[in-house]
Amino acid sequence: MKKVVQVVLIGGLFLLFSEFRPADKKWEKQFSRLDREIRQNSKAYATLGDATKTIGHRLTGSANGEKAEEYAFKLLKSYGFTDVVYQPFEVEAWMRDTVTLSIAPGSSDNFRDVPVVSLAHSPVESNLQGEIVDVGNGLEEDFLALKEKVKGKIAMANINLVGAAGKKNLHRSEKTALAIKYGAKGMIMVNGAPGKILLTGTASVTGAIISIPAVCISNESGIEIRKWITDEGPLEAHIDMHNNSKPIRARNVIATLKGKTDEKVIIGGHLDSWDLSTGAIDNGIGSFAVMDIARAFRALKVKPERTIQFVLFMGEEQGLLGSKHFVNELKKSGGIDKVSYMMNLDMTNDPRGANTFGRDEMMEFFASVGQAIQSVDNEYKNETNNRAGLHSDHQPFMLEGVPIAGLSGYLEPTVLQCYHADCDDFSLVNKDQLENTVRIASMYLYALSNAENLAVKKLSDQKTREYLISQGLKEELIIGQEWRWEQ
Repeated sequence: MKKVVQVVLIGGLFLLFSEFRPADKKWEKQFSRLDREIRQNSKAYATLGDATKTIGHRLTGSANGEKAEEYAFKLLKSYGFTDVVYQPFEVEAWMRDTVTLSIAPGSSDNFRDVPVVSLAHSPVESNLQGEIVDVGNGLEEDFLALKEKVKGKIAMANINLVGAAGKKNLHRSEKTALAIKYGAKGMIMVNGAPGKILLTGTASVTGAIISIPAVCISNESGIEIRKWITDEGPLEAHIDMHNNSKPIRARNVIATLKGKTDEKVIIGGHLDSWDLSTGAIDNGIGSFAVMDIARAFRALKVKPERTIQFVLFMGEEQGLLGSKHFVNELKKSGGIDKVSYMMNLDMTNDPRGANTFGRDEMMEFFASVGQAIQSVDNEYKNETNNRAGLHSDHQPFMLEGVPIAGLSGYLEPTVLQCYHADCDDFSLVNKDQLENTVRIASMYLYALSNAENLAVKKLSDQKTREYLISQGLKEELIIGQEWRWEQ
């Protein structure tokens, strides 16, 4: 790859800019083959549609979750993989039963029912009543400002940030952890999606049952309750909740494409979903894209330099349980040092560019691969990002210093509003955009698995700590009980 280097003098400082021009065209032939194969023969849309119709939701620990594991296993086998295995692990499976939320002014017993859904890993049984204390966005500064009022009360917080430009939001589980830290006895989350949409998801940072009930109400209900507080003073909330929890076995599904070396590139996506709908977007589009990339590599008889593992993780929604188990098994066997890269597809749709997750030394590589992709698809934007985040199956790998790759894509606002909600069904899936994910991800995967040299290696424990701090992730990891270094 030749570079045109420009040196620009600004204020006495020399700034170096590199413009990459794909002169050697080393990727274009294989990228063209992948592009053509997927455009002509992709099965991602059809198989996802079939799975949502015949299985329904894919909740870990449920009968449907087991069916989804078997579906993925058989599908990968049908694509010609001889090395497909289940990787079983034990989980405490949480399943919802019933929940009600009723609210009344503190001076009245005229309670009004409010539509509500339980957040996962809430207690099996809970029946409590208490005053609602509005903690706004539920950041630590919000709890600190009201710490004397929150204790023994029911905290209410926004899931999305409201009126907090420039601030970093926390995951709902982290906000619940803060509610517990400051002594709240219950948690009400207000969904950010407009209207009456209810959201579910875990309220536990560890995947274990939490000590207080946590529920979600719609944005519309949140507006009404806040107006009610203003008009009539303190409100009392009554939460009556019943859930189920028991130890079960779940299974990651792994297909291996043997390379010329024992170095590994792992591409994964979580197969499980929540149970309010069929999880077509979260994460049907990611997991079924992974399986279609596997199909395309087999169809083209790709023989990579590095071994590729295609992994369908279970238990992501309940606390990254499957990916944590996968990484722990790698650590036990010593195989973690052989993982050159991990690419995660979680709700990835219609990619516009790659995310190098804060590894500056890989910006040049991803930009040049993106230019090669543009040579076969001139609509590809090649907008390289470079910022790490948490709360998906890349996280356990990242915490061990493994380099991470992701794709930056686009979902319509009306689709995003159905995140973890009862409207996340197959009607939201755009066939062309899903196939774009398969095409673009397959090309990056090919490059990662065949590049002669990658500019990054697995970080040492101390370098991992420094990296996570540089990415602004320390406080989140402390709240999530994932920070293993001194604070």
